[in-house]
Amino acid sequence: MTLICFLFPLLGLEALSHGTCSVCLRHRIVDSVNKAISRATDVDLICIDDIGLLPVSADAAEGFYRVVEASYEKRPLAISSNIHPSGFDELMRKTIATATVDRLLHHAHLCQTSGESVRFMHNWTL
Repeated sequence: MTLICFLFPLLGLEALSHGTCSVCLRHRIVDSVNKAISRATDVDLICIDDIGLLPVSADAAEGFYRVVEASYEKRPLAISSNIHPSGFDELMRKTIATATVDRLLHHAHLCQTSGESVRFMHNWTL
């Protein structure tokens, strides 16, 4: 992970300073997909961190698509991933991946980072 790990908290704080409501959700297994989507799309800024870090089940892939679809052209959506959008079809069925990436990139500002992990570099300096 590079400096992107600091971007989401700062993005949320900046949104709050302008009077918007932002919520970072951590979807729990006990939450229903509809409940999670309803909570996620009821804010001004949606931040989803580390897509593809863990294996993605078919239900999780569908839930991710549904959040993207529900927010498409309605509210800002910030996503971080170590996987380039062109590789999302390795995480989920190609049809869902294509539809998801199409909506994500339509109005996107793609920020690619590179370099060593901030956490890894910090461990070496201790």
